[in-house]
Amino acid sequence: MGSTVILNLMGGVALLLWGLHMVHSGIVRAFGVDLRRWLGVGLRSRPRAFAAGIAVTGLLQSSTATGLMTASFVTGGSVDLAPALAVMLGANVGTTLVVQLLSFHISVITPILLCIGVIAFKKSGRTRTRDLGRVAIGVALMLLALSILVDALGPAENAPAARALLTAITAQPWLCLVVATIVTWAAHSSIAVVLLVMSLASTHFVTPVAVLALVLGANLGSAINPLIEASQPGNPASQRLPLGNLMIRATGCLLVLPFLHLIADELPRLDPNPARAAADFHTAFNVALALLFLLPLDWIAGLLTRWLPSPRRPVDPATPVYLDETSTGTPSVALVCAAREVLRMGDLIESMLGQAITAFLTNDRKLVAEISRMDDAVDSLNRAVKLYVTRITRDSLDDRDGHRAMEIVSFAINLEHVGDIIDKNLMDLANKKIRRGISFSADGTAELVAFHQQVIDSLRLAVGIFMSGDIDIARRLIAAKAQLRETEFAAAERYLVRLRDGRADTIESSSLDLDILRDLKRIHSHLCSAAYPVLERAGALRPNRLRTTGLGRATGSRKKSFAKPSAPPSVEPGNG
Repeated sequence: MGSTVILNLMGGVALLLWGLHMVHSGIVRAFGVDLRRWLGVGLRSRPRAFAAGIAVTGLLQSSTATGLMTASFVTGGSVDLAPALAVMLGANVGTTLVVQLLSFHISVITPILLCIGVIAFKKSGRTRTRDLGRVAIGVALMLLALSILVDALGPAENAPAARALLTAITAQPWLCLVVATIVTWAAHSSIAVVLLVMSLASTHFVTPVAVLALVLGANLGSAINPLIEASQPGNPASQRLPLGNLMIRATGCLLVLPFLHLIADELPRLDPNPARAAADFHTAFNVALALLFLLPLDWIAGLLTRWLPSPRRPVDPATPVYLDETSTGTPSVALVCAAREVLRMGDLIESMLGQAITAFLTNDRKLVAEISRMDDAVDSLNRAVKLYVTRITRDSLDDRDGHRAMEIVSFAINLEHVGDIIDKNLMDLANKKIRRGISFSADGTAELVAFHQQVIDSLRLAVGIFMSGDIDIARRLIAAKAQLRETEFAAAERYLVRLRDGRADTIESSSLDLDILRDLKRIHSHLCSAAYPVLERAGALRPNRLRTTGLGRATGSRKKSFAKPSAPPSVEPGNG
């Protein structure tokens, strides 16, 4: 009998953890990016941060996941520590919502949730509907697991060995707290442990005081995982938020532990159901912590900052800043981290382009060397982004996350190619200009600066497309490509005219002009790659640019060597 009870308990706990995992993964896949955005908006003020913590954790059913997302904001320096701590106070309250829901007798809806979930998961072609079907199945499995635990603990109540073991473990409240802390840390879920404690309480398997101590331990244990998983070696800022959350939880446990006997005597008067009483204590504890610590959060944040000061060293541009390793288990969040790192690459490329034109106009050899170092940083970030996204894609991704992962890698590769063109080609031309003492004419300089500005503008459009996926911006970028092509052709015609006139003093500088324009045009082509996936999804791309009305008509577009080019074609993506 003893072995059967233990097996049933292990199976019930395993099913409960798997149900929680399905609910969490389903919510993350369906609303992961939205949840991160809502959380980011909530961090702008302390009350909104507290409410955001409750809402996001209520959906994710994991204060650890909320803590890791919030820690990434704090580590990146995008939010202050005090509102982030308010999020964690709200997250602690949010974990009690599902416990409160499952403390009622709602097991009757288990088969209904299973049927709805299976139908939505198997029959729906929409990704979000499938993910919500996963959530419904997960909730049903949690309810089924609770029934298994209660049924398994019923016969065990009369087993002398089991009762003696639990009596020894739960004889002291502090020992109950330690045991529950360790179990919660190992299970990575305070919700699962509290639900297990409620099952023990409903079968009167442990004393009321032990139940309350076990609930305290579950709250303390759930604060350990973020401290371990969010900490980044050499970055004290990554430890401030999880350490602050652990301090608040530990302080609350120390304050409540001496009064457990008094609380255990009073709770039955409020709710005679021992399982509901455990759930009520879990909620009351976290609400009391929020009320006690919400106001002094600024003082706590200052204390943590003094304890864990940021190291004073310049940021190496080649070192990733946003590739949070703790987010790789949540693809939608990790992809946002990867996209932010690619934006850093875009900033470096824009700086390289700006310094490149300055190097041409001022003959500054130091800028040439600086651009080479920046290209090395771009190469390093590109490798880091590709490795990071590869780790994310080891597990299966839904269609939306899969497409986004490909877009991130593709844009990073194209930015790396742009950096190579600037370093290997444009800077070679700059060295050639400096070495030979070549000077640009006033007209050539104006033409080069205008052409360069068009490329800079297109880089900003490409970054906008990468972040927003806006089809109108994509069309503007492709239209800019057609305009740039006509500008280069006109410059080539003017060069040939000067060559024909025999103006030897401008022939060499004009040739250099054309080489620079050619490389800038190559850069522009790589930037335009950001527009094509957006236009393809919108069905705005033609199969190819060839006319189908006959070869002769297609090839007879220009009859004169130096004729003015015809007007740019209409802005169609296929014309790019």
